Amino acid sequence: MSEMQSFLKSVGFKDLENWSVQYFLETSFSYNESYPLVKIGSFLTRNKTQIIIQDDIEYKRVTIKINNGGIFLRDKKIGKEIGTKKQFVIKKGQFLLSKIDARNGAFGVVTAEVDEAIITGNFWTFDVDYTQINPHFLSLITTTKEFIRFCANASNGTTNRHYLQEEAFLNVKIPLPLPQQQEEILKKYNDKIELAKQQEQKVKDIEESIEDYLFKELSIEKIEVKKEKNGLQFVEFKTIYEWGVDKIFGELDFSSRKYDTVSFIKNENLFIDIFRGKSPKYKADTKKIILNQKCNRWNEIQLEYTKTVDEEWFEKIDKNFFTKENDILINSTGEGTIGRASNIYKEYSNLLYDSHLLLLRLNHSLVNSEYFAYLFNSFYGQQQVDKIKSAQATKQTELGVNNLKKIVFPLPPLNIQKKIANEITKRKEKIKQLKNEAQTNREKAIKEFEEEIFDEA
Repeated sequence: MSEMQSFLKSVGFKDLENWSVQYFLETSFSYNESYPLVKIGSFLTRNKTQIIIQDDIEYKRVTIKINNGGIFLRDKKIGKEIGTKKQFVIKKGQFLLSKIDARNGAFGVVTAEVDEAIITGNFWTFDVDYTQINPHFLSLITTTKEFIRFCANASNGTTNRHYLQEEAFLNVKIPLPLPQQQEEILKKYNDKIELAKQQEQKVKDIEESIEDYLFKELSIEKIEVKKEKNGLQFVEFKTIYEWGVDKIFGELDFSSRKYDTVSFIKNENLFIDIFRGKSPKYKADTKKIILNQKCNRWNEIQLEYTKTVDEEWFEKIDKNFFTKENDILINSTGEGTIGRASNIYKEYSNLLYDSHLLLLRLNHSLVNSEYFAYLFNSFYGQQQVDKIKSAQATKQTELGVNNLKKIVFPLPPLNIQKKIANEITKRKEKIKQLKNEAQTNREKAIKEFEEEIFDEA
């Protein structure tokens, strides 16, 4: 009998909200019992202020981001462009949820930006009894793993569109500290989130400072490529490598006021070789891998996206073709991926790459590889990649070996290149540190909140 009792669950009749055993077992919570448990329906009241959409009036519409991402203005539309004419109005300070995405944490507090916006019946809005609860505290509760699990189990539907059940939502009990205690808990959470935001803003500031530093050191301007040239202009014949007014004068938009601007097509001594990657012979579950465009990020190689290839085919490839330390790997094709470049550090040497990547092997006595990678990935280099893309007659953009050779760049003395690269590397390391700290603070904010609310047992 004692063994049988370990499988038995009991519930008081007054707490039985639903006759379903599954509902009772899967919507129970392990909240900290030091706070009283209160039904959500005791402090939230559904508000159904209906409105008939008028053709000549402009309306605000909202979107709720999942995982406590907040409520934002989706768009503004004139009434005649809105198909559903019966909708509902929301007010600042109300609690809003998406009954479709509740199981993904789509809850939030209505902001001033979306005050008087309209919603369809797929959203629910509630008036909040502020004497009992701060809606931001409730918003945090609803994005915890425990509550998301409840929403998933309290949602049903015959298709993939599972809807939260209102009665189940309003009947669930949550721990409800006193208003002053709620404020203290929220302050601890928000202090860490604010610190994370400050760190993330510093990341953006440093990223912008890198571009500014690079352009200042090289005396180049961040300007758009000019499409029209007015008046009579001259160019030395020896500088022309390809016919066409746009090709001849386009290079002038990327000139430096301080250093000579060079390209590989005019200065073949600047590089040793350029390789296009191999068309792979894929084979599952082998020990040999090949890099693809997804692996090549902005000066970072991510090996988790590699694919396996036939080992016999792999072994026949000339070893000189494989990556070497301080090579440059560049994505050669694809919308959104073309132009991403990475300097190959020692840990990523001896790797094979597919035909959608180019490998540039520089003459390191003249060009510093880190300097080139940083410059190529900057607005300066990517502007030229965009220029090449826009010149393509087909949808498939292609950088290619010949186009890579046409990319121009300022060439300071090698010691200046190294100085610039070292300074940017130092700032990049600070960015990485700040990103890690911001992520840690966000995780700590959530962890500490959950430790306060949940039963640690």
